[in-house]
Amino acid sequence: MGALRAPLLLLKPLHHLRLFASPYSHSLSPSSSPSPPLIKPLHFHSSNRSITRIASMADNSASAGKHISSDWFSVPELRLRDHRFTVPLHYSIGDIASPNITVFAREVVTAGKEELHLPFLLYLQGGPGFECMRPSESVGWISKACEEFRVILMDQRGTGLSTPLTPSSMTQFKSAEELAKYLTHFRADNIVNDAEFIRKRLVPDSGPWTVLGQSFGGFCATTYLSFAPQGLKQVLMTGGIPPIGSGCTADTVYRACFEQVKHQNEKYYKRFPQDIQIIQEVVKYLAESEGGGVTLPSGGILTPRGLQLLGLAGLGSSTGFERLHYLFERVWDPILVPGAPKRISYSFLNAYERWLDFDTNPLFAIMHETIYCQGASSSWSAHRIKAETDSQFDAVKAAKEGRPVLFTGEMVFPWFFDEIHALRPFKEAAHLLAEKKDWPPLYDVASLNNNKVPVAAAVYYEDIFGNSRNTNMGYE
Repeated sequence: MGALRAPLLLLKPLHHLRLFASPYSHSLSPSSSPSPPLIKPLHFHSSNRSITRIASMADNSASAGKHISSDWFSVPELRLRDHRFTVPLHYSIGDIASPNITVFAREVVTAGKEELHLPFLLYLQGGPGFECMRPSESVGWISKACEEFRVILMDQRGTGLSTPLTPSSMTQFKSAEELAKYLTHFRADNIVNDAEFIRKRLVPDSGPWTVLGQSFGGFCATTYLSFAPQGLKQVLMTGGIPPIGSGCTADTVYRACFEQVKHQNEKYYKRFPQDIQIIQEVVKYLAESEGGGVTLPSGGILTPRGLQLLGLAGLGSSTGFERLHYLFERVWDPILVPGAPKRISYSFLNAYERWLDFDTNPLFAIMHETIYCQGASSSWSAHRIKAETDSQFDAVKAAKEGRPVLFTGEMVFPWFFDEIHALRPFKEAAHLLAEKKDWPPLYDVASLNNNKVPVAAAVYYEDIFGNSRNTNMGYE
């Protein structure tokens, strides 16, 4: 998902990182305290299998490469300049045959360094389906990065200002099949092709640059190492080492994630035991309401299983426990008139929807499980794996039995497209993508085994988006 906090202040890749590829070794977002970076020679071990290399088509699109730059503008202690590039939607068929889209990138330097010769650093945002950060001042990791780099903040295709795919823009497609086919071009392979397209037009002499991949951005960085290492000077990954197994690795990922999410739920209720009864009461109220839930301000419906989605941010960010607890402080309307029925407050319903990003970033839900697919379908992996948990995540059953209601984590379920108003028009397209089998490869194990690009990575401890304690990463 999108970064819940900034990456670690820049890791120095002084050596290479050696990892055993593992279906557990992934992370889409940081949670609590990060572990120290592990810096060793990079070597990915997996089954020996033939993978068809995805040839980067950025060179073939030179004639279509319209590039528009803005004038410099300022925020406190930083200077920024915007770039817009016209790129092919489908690189493999070339710029003449393919429709074009726009990819937006923002160049950031410390004020006064606009004309200095600085090395370039590309930041790849977490997601999938989230735009890059918008700097308002020189703070955190970007302040550190700008001490020695010219930072490029790229909105990944379909997000932000890069031909955004929004609930309104996607309704232009006349059929679910047409939309699903279009969306197949919005995975890490084409994000890397866009990055290469931009690098060759921004970096002097088309030289290599540093890439910092946060969360899903680390997945993209690994795809970059697989198919375009010539464009990389060094790679930094924070909370985002992907599973490299063949087929679709989502099942193994979610089995690990459900275990970690249970652990985070236990910690939450130990911190706020008073919330056990409050959340049980809310679940019972929703289950007994007409239609099995209450109407949300957007027109969607809040159900017991929808309530569990609050764990995505509540259990996975550094202040999430506290924010989740305070959210439930205002769950009920006060009784102003004797005999008035008990009701969930508008304040809570409105805050609930603001916790979720599906109305502004629908690609996260539609494309989420596709990030694990190479030559196989996900078939709604999280939904299937949840069924293996022996009803531990059944909110209604837990409330009736007096057990704590468990929140879920970074999982996408097919019922999203029935209950979340912004996603309803895309239900059929989402099902088509979930059943698609012929996904092209995202990683090349042979190339990763022969990697010569310096890499450093940080894996977060107790990350609900990937159980690092069970990671089979043979550091040597």
